[in-house]
Amino acid sequence: MIIPITPILLVGAGRMGGALLDGWAMGSAFPAGEIGILDPHPGEAADRAAARGSSLTPDPGSASTVLLAVKPQLWREAAASLTGTLAKDAVIVSIAAGVRSADLSAAFGGRRVARVMPTTAVAIGKGVASIFSTDAEAKARAHALFAPVARVVDLGDEALMDAATAVSGSGPAYLYAFVEALETAGVSAGLTPDAAATLARATVEGAAALMAASGTEPAELRRQVTSPGGTTAAALQVLTGKGGLEPLLKEAVAAAVKRSRELG
Repeated sequence: MIIPITPILLVGAGRMGGALLDGWAMGSAFPAGEIGILDPHPGEAADRAAARGSSLTPDPGSASTVLLAVKPQLWREAAASLTGTLAKDAVIVSIAAGVRSADLSAAFGGRRVARVMPTTAVAIGKGVASIFSTDAEAKARAHALFAPVARVVDLGDEALMDAATAVSGSGPAYLYAFVEALETAGVSAGLTPDAAATLARATVEGAAALMAASGTEPAELRRQVTSPGGTTAAALQVLTGKGGLEPLLKEAVAAAVKRSRELG
């Protein structure tokens, strides 16, 4: 028997939980009245959801799907407070980085579990979400929750969740750091801060939009804008040379994978 996805209990309405609330609302993914929010300090996104009809004082026992969106350091506390009140057939979908399925299931009384690593772009329906579960129903719940706001990637091995976290979950911060550095480099080259910011941000936005719209491989797009012996080629000799982007990002992703495992 397929268990209904709603009512949904969102546990934690911080940055990621709030992003989901906004994304679901934008795409009319679920009726607001079918979403309950548990957070001791609900933010603006939770307040907006409440204004649409979501409850900030929901009954956990009525939830069919529980989306655990608390920080990894707080998940056990959240599980301990909820396990005794949830319906036996409630399904747990967790976005807590590094927290293993077996530990989640044990803490939630053996309930079905799926793990997801999303990005905050779910707030505008442009997120990406990596999903792992050995349970077909739990995986289907995770898809139902995130497909309206993200591109979904299924992982066949839970160990890959650490890599997905490092590449995708943490990935937006790498891009923002790149834009910051490009702005600083522009100022160093003589541009005003305002001009450098506009040029760097609009260039990255446009390049990402073109990649998405064209479906062309990044390597081919790079070749298309790199004339032999030109300015771009000179810059890429630095970026792709020894100590450049590839080894730096490998090191960065490895560090994030290590930390994800530690959090678990």
